[in-house]
Amino acid sequence: MTSRTWFAYARLAAAALCGAALVHRLFWGLGSQTIAGQNFFAYLTIQSNVAFLALAATGGVIALRRETDPGWLTDLRTTVLSWTITAGLVFGLLVWQAGARGIPMTVPWSDHVLHFVLPALSLIAWILGPGGGVAHWRLIAYVLAFPVVWGIFTLWRGAQIGWYPYYFLDLRQVSGIGEFLATCAFALGVFAGVASGLIALSRWRRGAGS
Repeated sequence: MTSRTWFAYARLAAAALCGAALVHRLFWGLGSQTIAGQNFFAYLTIQSNVAFLALAATGGVIALRRETDPGWLTDLRTTVLSWTITAGLVFGLLVWQAGARGIPMTVPWSDHVLHFVLPALSLIAWILGPGGGVAHWRLIAYVLAFPVVWGIFTLWRGAQIGWYPYYFLDLRQVSGIGEFLATCAFALGVFAGVASGLIALSRWRRGAGS
């Protein structure tokens, strides 16, 4: 088999692993008998990984049929990978801060897969995978649009039900509006930074100009 064919099967395997992790995480959350389990799809991480699953499956089929990715697939990969990689980085920070605050935080294997394993493998595939295209700088705006819209909706919904998927969105759990704004700005900065890094890597890898 060619390297492109192996890459196609790797994409399909990543989609299957993501699907298994999402299912496990859903039932693990429901089994915890907390409101968090009942709000499974409210998490940005879950939403971005659902998009990753669909993208990996689609990309795998495309890689079996053609030697190079179409431009729209490269655009979607840039956007979705920016979300999943950033979600992993932020999740790692949240776990660290939870420990620093003395808040117990159980992390099942599915969370490790969704937040760390799949983003790391995706980054390796982004750099080494055959047939990839060149990402455009304008995609940074699309990368940022999703967390901004998600954040606005989440703040509105949280005010209605009294629950937020991440503690820093709840003014009752932070020191004030300053910490809230600083944390949100930091998160958006990470999204933009990750997207910029992926775009730069695609251009370096394929030898394209800016």
